[in-house]
Amino acid sequence: MNTASAQEPRWLTDEEQRIWRAYMHATTLLEDHLDRQLQRDAGMPHIYYGLLVQLAEAPRRRLRMTELAMNAKITRSRLSHAIARLEKNGWVRREDCSSDKRGQFAVLTDDGYEVLRRTAPGHVTAVRQAVFERLSADQQKALGEAMRIVAEGLQPKDAGADLPWLR
Repeated sequence: MNTASAQEPRWLTDEEQRIWRAYMHATTLLEDHLDRQLQRDAGMPHIYYGLLVQLAEAPRRRLRMTELAMNAKITRSRLSHAIARLEKNGWVRREDCSSDKRGQFAVLTDDGYEVLRRTAPGHVTAVRQAVFERLSADQQKALGEAMRIVAEGLQPKDAGADLPWLR
């Protein structure tokens, strides 16, 4: 076996390249679309909205910072910056963890919950128009299954994995 060919990458076929580029184009445009809608309606980027949603759905509207970072799939540093901005707006507050002196909770305030309540209808309309109204029921199901498979394949199982929320 030729050593040079053993190291040659398995290039994408023309069809795979078309699919990959369509995916990248669509996800970039979708994220921009949702960011613009949320900036216009609530003065926050999509990532902040997602953090508020997680907190709103959590028991007592609070989550440990490490769990919030893990759920959002972001670094602890990025989460800390986001929470600082949300605190400045009065939408979130931090609380120390009594059982772990290094741990902190992020807690959704009443003001944060109200911003989320006012913003959610416009956001769900933007998502529905951008994605679900463009796809048939079968396409929606296929998209969901494909994204679940991709996410499962990228989610490392081993304890020493290099994951954003551990950085």
